[in-house]
Amino acid sequence: YKSSKPVLRLFPTSGKNILVKAGEENAGVIDIGDGLAIVMKAESHNHPSAVEPFQGATTGVGGIIRDIFTMGARPVALLNSLRFGPLNNGRNRYLFTGVVGGIAAYGNCMGIPTVGGEVYFDETYEGNPIVNVMCVGVIKKDELVRAKARGVGNPVLYVGADTGRDGLGGASFASRELTDESDRDRPAVQIGDPFREKLLLEACLELLKMGVIVGMQDMGAAGLTSSSSEMASRGGCGIEIDISLVPQREKGMLPYEVMLSESQERMLLVVKKEKEKLAKKVFEKWDLHVVNIGQVTSDGFFRVMAGGKIVAEIPAGSLTEDAPVYARKEKEPAYFKKVHNFHISDIPEPKDYNDVLRKLLASSTISSKRWVYEQYDHMVRTDTILWPGTADCALIRIKGTKKAIALTVDGNGTYCYLNPHQGGKIAVAEAARNIVCTGAKPLAITNCLNFGNPTKPAVFWQFRRCVEGMAEACRILETPVTGGNVSFYNENPRGAIDPTPMIGMLGLLEDINFYCTPAFKNEGDLIILLGECGRSLGGSEYLRFIHSLKVGDSPRIDLEKEKRVQRTCLEAIKAGLPNSAHDCSEGGLAVALAECCFYDSEHRVGAFIQLSPLTSHLSLVRTDALLFGESQSRIVVSC
Repeated sequence: YKSSKPVLRLFPTSGKNILVKAGEENAGVIDIGDGLAIVMKAESHNHPSAVEPFQGATTGVGGIIRDIFTMGARPVALLNSLRFGPLNNGRNRYLFTGVVGGIAAYGNCMGIPTVGGEVYFDETYEGNPIVNVMCVGVIKKDELVRAKARGVGNPVLYVGADTGRDGLGGASFASRELTDESDRDRPAVQIGDPFREKLLLEACLELLKMGVIVGMQDMGAAGLTSSSSEMASRGGCGIEIDISLVPQREKGMLPYEVMLSESQERMLLVVKKEKEKLAKKVFEKWDLHVVNIGQVTSDGFFRVMAGGKIVAEIPAGSLTEDAPVYARKEKEPAYFKKVHNFHISDIPEPKDYNDVLRKLLASSTISSKRWVYEQYDHMVRTDTILWPGTADCALIRIKGTKKAIALTVDGNGTYCYLNPHQGGKIAVAEAARNIVCTGAKPLAITNCLNFGNPTKPAVFWQFRRCVEGMAEACRILETPVTGGNVSFYNENPRGAIDPTPMIGMLGLLEDINFYCTPAFKNEGDLIILLGECGRSLGGSEYLRFIHSLKVGDSPRIDLEKEKRVQRTCLEAIKAGLPNSAHDCSEGGLAVALAECCFYDSEHRVGAFIQLSPLTSHLSLVRTDALLFGESQSRIVVSC
């Protein structure tokens, strides 16, 4: 975060439902009433997945799950946002199948449903896939655990798998560009074991209820170094550990290897001094290694011992809050003016609109992702009300209440490539629109920000403007940022990926008896478009897929109008008026209408549409712009 931290301060991070400020803990915490809170976070695992897709994806899932139960929450849902190069390339197919298989393997073994996601295919992700994973948990507000070391003399416990050389240097590997030589970095990819993680999860949650834990932190990027120094810094104290006590599965490991190893399924706990034996008893019951490797100190130093010798000693804050940040240079990309030099008259109107619609529906990005989500167990725990392929977002029941949470992940790299400020706003707005279409109220977001090399002025220019757009949308739509992840250096030998922010959004449905789905229900229902069509095709899937053009300005969005459209839809659903609601996104109005016709695979219907009412506010608008343009702030409802 040495590059991104100054820009991330632009995000609004407070709100009436926010219990933990962004960046203070491993994940965001949102109050949903009834003494309950939602804990959520998103992380990226792009570089590991580029060189070892199965293990890269599994350990990405494992890491984000630990971030949730580290805070004492029970994980109840997983989502993912994936980007790959075109499927006509064998390497891209290998990455695609490996990543999906890895996500399925870990989530299914953990017994956590994967309830939603998105998959895009574009040349920009050739050789550098985007693998973003989101996890959501539920907790009683008074049982929240902080990742803080407190209580001088309290023991520091190492729990879980032995430390090896797998994952060594994983954080630094993720902080440089991918090259033709990146396959040599396979040892930097961690190896996951979901069955051990399941034991860790259950043991930690059991111990939590006994009042033994003072602070808890998972060992993620930079392993023991980051986990121990972060706990000390957050707690305003020091911490001393002896690496000769750390369980090691390889002989001759050097101190820096032990400290930087990213072996998976490991936790660091500070427990009450008088409760150490009880803690060890619980972990041993779950067949987990547990070792006292140090203690909390009062001097504010992060101290590493090797037997009786000090091998590292530094103020804990120097590695965390007091670490230096850089003021990066910014410059508008050279391509920017060129791609905007586009007019709709540059392309011919289609002769056969049926053929265009069929092609769009068959495109890799728009077509059904059944092959993907059928590998995921989305019904485990029996709380999933709306699952992949049935709605604009997932809906998860909160046991013991009438409530449900709505979850979605959204983003569009093409929009951000053409106009990062507008693209950032649209990413937040579309996520909120998806939440609203189920009848839930948007509450908060997490995010993954996937960009190229920040030392390149053009990339940092994209980054800042994208964040500015996201921040503006979050303020107006009242969805504060609870935390997230920045992934820079997403480049291959041909250059940077398109700027790709991923928004993970949480919504709340107060009564599970009042939700809405996208599928048209009844013959004779009236179809209504909330919002207005425009005449632009810039950034559309129609231009990209049918005409092989990534040009024009991205769709423009009026956030106040967006807010009115969302409020209207939400109030209508609460009143029981619409039978269906579906947002317009990739592919435009024509694709949205087609999806409404076949969302319900057991009861498919048709639709008769009149375009003339859509043109009353427009003059000389082309039919392809009406059908396939991706104007924002539009929702198709039927009643």
